[in-house]
Amino acid sequence: MKLGKTEAVIEAVLFAMGDAVETEKLSVAIGHDKETTRRLVHQMMDRYNSREGGMEIIELEDSFQLATRREHYDALIRVAKQPKKYMLTDVQLEVLSIVAYKQPVTRQEIEKIRGVNSDHALNRLVEYGLVGEAGRLDAPGRPILFGTTEEFLRNFGVRSTEELPSIQPELVEEMKTQAEEEVQLKLNL
Repeated sequence: MKLGKTEAVIEAVLFAMGDAVETEKLSVAIGHDKETTRRLVHQMMDRYNSREGGMEIIELEDSFQLATRREHYDALIRVAKQPKKYMLTDVQLEVLSIVAYKQPVTRQEIEKIRGVNSDHALNRLVEYGLVGEAGRLDAPGRPILFGTTEEFLRNFGVRSTEELPSIQPELVEEMKTQAEEEVQLKLNL
């Protein structure tokens, strides 16, 4: 297959699928290995980024997606008559942070970290598509493991969870000290 036709197939597949397409599936579609496919898509990404078009190709984990450039979202919203937006509460952000940094994680582990029931916040994050089932723990009752989704990566503008900011150890120690002081104050009351 000629280079131009190969790139046209990649573009057509990304457009038609709408969501992110795994590199493996793209490589099957064009008849090349994963490394060649990844290289071709990166070349296409460079060309998309060098022009002022309305579309771009984004990379999410080991997948690629044809997407609208962020600077054109306002125009889309005007046409789509206000798509459903959601606002994350502090509790939801806290639960989302725990899932993002500890994944895969069970509901019980989240509640142990937070010290309170987190059902509502976790259910909302699943409803919003930011968190999803990542399997089951091999333990009695086989509890659900939760992890972040591609929607999470898109919304937070990262290609993978490795790009999330690292937690500074001294900040963790400071938070532990504050929590211990709060517990001690409650015990003294």
